[in-house]
Amino acid sequence: MSLSIRNQLSGTVAAVTAGEVMAAVKVHLTNGSEVTAAVTREAVQELGLAPGAPVRALVKSTEVALATGTVDGLSIRNRLPGTVTAVTTGGAMASVKVAVGGGELTAAITKDAVEDLGLTAGAAVTALIKSTELSLATGPA
Repeated sequence: MSLSIRNQLSGTVAAVTAGEVMAAVKVHLTNGSEVTAAVTREAVQELGLAPGAPVRALVKSTEVALATGTVDGLSIRNRLPGTVTAVTTGGAMASVKVAVGGGELTAAITKDAVEDLGLTAGAAVTALIKSTELSLATGPA
């Protein structure tokens, strides 16, 4: 299956905490980081998500926010430190590529945000992703 989602990070399920309808799935990424995805209990069963299962964490570039300073007081659990590798700007929007420990994420943000944050290649950033915006996939890439 081919996907338009370019942000795909490989990992292994570390833990599944099930609730009434939803579950929190912790994933150890191959780059050493950890992320949490909020998925339905039905998805956990259908995908066979259990500790040790290989998965890919998927997130649309429009759902990746970037911070250049300390991040405190946010409910966003997924915080991946990284370094900007490229910035491509258009009339209103920009695409920012970020190296995150052996992987790469792309963030689609406004051109104004790029300018306000002073984002250039080599800048240290933290990629922020809500757990509800992180999808999980199993099977061949």
